[in-house]
Amino acid sequence: MLKVKQFVFNMFGENTFVISDPQSHEAAVIDPGMFTAAERKEFDDYVSAHSLKITQLINTHLHLDHCFGDNYVRDRYGVKVAANIGDAPLGSSIGAQLRRFGGRGDVEAVNIDVQLKEGDVITIGSDSLRVIETPGHSKGGICLYCETGKFLISGDTLFRGGIGRTDLDGGDQRQLVDSIRRKLYSLPDDTAVLPGHDRFTTIGDEKRSNPYV
Repeated sequence: MLKVKQFVFNMFGENTFVISDPQSHEAAVIDPGMFTAAERKEFDDYVSAHSLKITQLINTHLHLDHCFGDNYVRDRYGVKVAANIGDAPLGSSIGAQLRRFGGRGDVEAVNIDVQLKEGDVITIGSDSLRVIETPGHSKGGICLYCETGKFLISGDTLFRGGIGRTDLDGGDQRQLVDSIRRKLYSLPDDTAVLPGHDRFTTIGDEKRSNPYV
C-alpha cells in the first residue's frame, strides 16, 4: 500500500505530499511548495532518509503556493513537471501571482512537460493514482485518486467544510461545485480527502455537512 507523507510549506500553509511505494521506493511528489532553503532541506532529508527514488512530479494546479518548488524538484531529481494543460497560463505567470499577493523577488516560471487529463493513470511502484479533472478553482485543476489506499488528493478543489476560492485567475464557482458533486461525491464515502491546505476529511463527511456544495 502506498505511503503518504505530508509537509506544510511556505507562507500560505500549503500541503505538499510525497506518495511512495515501500517495496520499490518509487515516489511521486505532489504540489511541491517548498519556498525557503530550510524547507528544501526538510524535503531532501526525508527523501534521503527513506531512500526514495522520485519518479513523478505532479501538480493538482499551478497557483504559486503549490508550485514554488517545482523547478527545484525537477532539476535536483531529474523528473518532468506533470499537470493539466489548462493551467499553463498560471505556470507562466508565477512572478505576477507573487506580486499580486504582495511578494517580491524573481520566481522562475513553471512549464508543463507532461500533460495530464481525465482518466490518466500515474504508476508508483506496484500501485497507482488516477487523474480526475475538477476545474473550477483553476481551469486545469485535477485531483488524484488512489482506489486501493482509499484516499483522494484534492488540491484546492475540496476542503474540510469548504471549497477552493474562485476569485483568482481561472476560477468559476458553478463549475467547481459541479466538479465536486459529479466527480468527487461519486467516490466511496470512506475515501480520505487530503486537501491542499488545512486538515484531512472524508468524502462522506463533506457530503453530509459541507455548506458550499
